[in-house]
Amino acid sequence: MQTITTTDALAAFCDKAKSEPYVTIDTEFLRERTYWSKLCLVQMALPNHDGQEGEAVLVDPLSDDLSLEPLYDLFRHTATVKVFHAARQDLEIFFTEGNVFPDPLFDTQIAAMVCGFGEQVGYETLVRKIAKESLDKSSRFTDWSRRPLTDAQKKYAIADVTHLRQIYEFLAAQLKETGREAWVREEEAVLLNPETYINRPEEAWKRVKTRTSSARFLGIVRALAQFREGYAQNRNIPRSRIFKDDALLELASTKPASHEDLNRSRLLLREARRGEIAEGIMTAVKEGLEAPHDSLPRPSDQGQQLQVDTALADLLRVLLKAKSQEAGVAAKLIASSADLDRIAAGKRDVAALHGWRAEVFGHDALRLAKGEVGLTARSGSVELVDL
Repeated sequence: MQTITTTDALAAFCDKAKSEPYVTIDTEFLRERTYWSKLCLVQMALPNHDGQEGEAVLVDPLSDDLSLEPLYDLFRHTATVKVFHAARQDLEIFFTEGNVFPDPLFDTQIAAMVCGFGEQVGYETLVRKIAKESLDKSSRFTDWSRRPLTDAQKKYAIADVTHLRQIYEFLAAQLKETGREAWVREEEAVLLNPETYINRPEEAWKRVKTRTSSARFLGIVRALAQFREGYAQNRNIPRSRIFKDDALLELASTKPASHEDLNRSRLLLREARRGEIAEGIMTAVKEGLEAPHDSLPRPSDQGQQLQVDTALADLLRVLLKAKSQEAGVAAKLIASSADLDRIAAGKRDVAALHGWRAEVFGHDALRLAKGEVGLTARSGSVELVDL
């Protein structure tokens, strides 16, 4: 198989791809020791024609003689569909490094969920069920930054795009037959939104799970999370290398004002008790303590105790199961248990009440909540009856 190491060779392959209806793409990357993913390999394959297998290549982004601009130009070429499986992390890399998204995009994981293959279905499962093949996963934990790659590593990597051709064609046909292409586009819109990949330090506190509703405590959490996020981004190191969430919550509770206070922490890493990180922690705690009360964050209602109508919640669960079976879509893809509780508590800012989910479940869920319809069991199935 060909490994592309120059910009000219990549441009030649991408020019071929522009004449095809689609191209399958995957990446290999490392992120264990960095904040930003390090792109180590790109795999691409062209469609098969007349029984002849389409060209498949590996692209080495670590080569000094290669720019990914021809690939980004292919991403902008709207006549060729760019096919990925579970594209989120791949797209984050390309957005971060090239400020570009593939247009149009087809994510086979999303399509498979819509086609009834279950929630968060893996590539290996689709290869087995659709391509009727098995994958060699012996190179799954490879350090993809090391060169040269072995033949086994190359074979493993290229399999992630060669089987994807058959999977894409099968799922695309299924979606066309069922008229659900718009469902997939709606889900993919999240992947193509830059906000999905932008981590603003001042908003990092929202990802820290805490049960408290104290505005002052949350103010300290916000300051600590903002310091950690900015420090991690600027130095390209994982958040956990600075301090983990459990240590952050401990710091917000103990409010250290000195190195002596920091040294009493049970959860703080030794490296965080001195130097820039220690100073950043103490500064953040001070900022959280001194922030004006009207500027402090407030917990969202999702963190509060909802007044759930438990009888309605139970009925919604029965309705969801019936509707998911009828549509052939995993119930969790339509609505989570928390979504049902929010609906039963009178909340309407729930994804299950909008878009394609509303067509499948949400409209009837609202009618049930309003008492306009009831549920009945008939011939082994659950049906709606007007009240």
